[in-house]
Formats: sequence, C-alpha cells, structure tokens
Amino acid sequence: MAARKDEVLRAETRPRTMAEQADRHALYEQSVQNVESEVEFIRDTFKELRGRVPVSFREDFCGTAAAACEWIRQGPEQSAIGVDIDEDVLDWGRRHNVAAMEPEQQARLKLHQDNVLEVVTEPVDVVGAFNFSYYLFKTRDEMRAYFRAACRGLKPDGILFLDAFGGHEAFEEMKEKTKYDNFTYIWDQASYHPISGDMLCHIHFKFPDGSRMKKAFTYDWRLWTLPEIREVLAEAGFRRITVYWEGTDEDGEGDGEFTPDEQGEADAGWIVYITAER
Repeated sequence: MAARKDEVLRAETRPRTMAEQADRHALYEQSVQNVESEVEFIRDTFKELRGRVPVSFREDFCGTAAAACEWIRQGPEQSAIGVDIDEDVLDWGRRHNVAAMEPEQQARLKLHQDNVLEVVTEPVDVVGAFNFSYYLFKTRDEMRAYFRAACRGLKPDGILFLDAFGGHEAFEEMKEKTKYDNFTYIWDQASYHPISGDMLCHIHFKFPDGSRMKKAFTYDWRLWTLPEIREVLAEAGFRRITVYWEGTDEDGEGDGEFTPDEQGEADAGWIVYITAER
C-alpha cells in the first residue's frame, strides 16, 4: 500500500509534459486551418460570380467557429451562423474565439448545436463545409440529403463552398509529418478499404520533450472522388458546379492560387475548392 501511495505522489508532483499541457483545439487551428485565406477565397470568388460582396455566411461542421469569427471580422455588415453537433467544441469556440471579439461583433454571430441535416436557419449568401467534414456521409443518399439541406439554407443566388482532397497518396495507408515551432503535426491515414471507400484517419501531435498526443482527432470517412461529389451536387439541385485547382510555383509547390479547372492533374496529393450555385 505504501509503494502505491509513493507512486501516486510521484505522478502528482512530476512536471507535466508538453502533451499534457497542450490544447488540442488550439493545435488544430494552428496546423490545419487557415481561415484568413479561406474567407478571402470565398469573398473574392462570390464577388466574381455574383457581382457583389457576400454578407451572410453559415459555417457547417463549424467546430470552434474560427471561420465564422473571421467572417465577422471582415466588416460591420457581416453576419455568420455556426452549426455543429458537438456542444463541447462549440463551448471551446465560445470561450476562445467568440470571447475574443468585441460585443458588437459577437452579436452578429449565432451558434447552433444541431445536426447539419436538420438545422433550420435564415437563408444566407454562403454555406461553407470545409476540412472535408462532409466526408463523414458515406452513402450517396446521405450526401445528397446534406447537399439538399445546404441548398435550402441558401438565398436564391447563394453558393455552397466545399473543399476536397485526393491524389494517389490519398488512397495509401501512410503518415505525413509537418513540423511547427513547438510541435509536430502528424496526419495518419490509418486504413483504407477500396471496395467501400471507407478510410480511418487520425491526427497526432508530437512535442520537443518527446511526449505525444495520440489520436487527438479521429475521422471515419468515405474517400469521395471529384466526379462523385459533382454528380451528387447536381442530383441535389445545384445548377452550376465548379472545381478550383491550385496553381504551382517555380518549384512545383502549391502557390495558394485557385482557379477554375475542368481536368486537373494526376498529382500525388491535391486539395481543391468547389462551388455549387443554386
């Protein structure tokens, strides 16, 4: 019994590892999201397609509502809605992202803890579903139901914005590491089943002290292809669907500039934006 007490005391008094001190949502925002570029692309593309600046935005699968908050910060006319089924992550967003805004800005943001298939909100200029979140729908019926729900949430000239990923590396069971100043981000494609298209992915984080945060996030998805996504969007009632492919710099790396493309390239890995117009 004494040995057990000593073990507990040592555990209570030892310094906490970097992994134990880290916040997984903050790490996610640093390593995965780039809401500034995302919002800029939406605003510029919408203006190009519609001849006006979009004002209202609904962020589906919003998580910490980082994109919705960035949208609000664009100007006093901007309003945003965030929808996510997970109350815990919404609460984190309220404490960290929403609380950091001015009261007047907070008043222009509404967060809903709800299912994106069922939520009813006022019509908006833009509905966005990013970070491949809609890949959780594994059948055409489920995906079509979501796209129809998103379409119902749009104004008559509204646009649905999505992102998608692929390339032959997307079908591999592999890990990819990206180093940041205080941690390493690890994208883990743990399993892929070619008959069903099911894939299981994790995000891990590793820290300079050697500690790890394993399976900080887990995704049970279907790996959808662009032809499938475009077909289901059309079935859901969207009239014009455009894929925006990323250009490359002189070293052959992505340059962050996305333009309409009908063919794409057989890259090992790619990320695209998709617009679907009512």
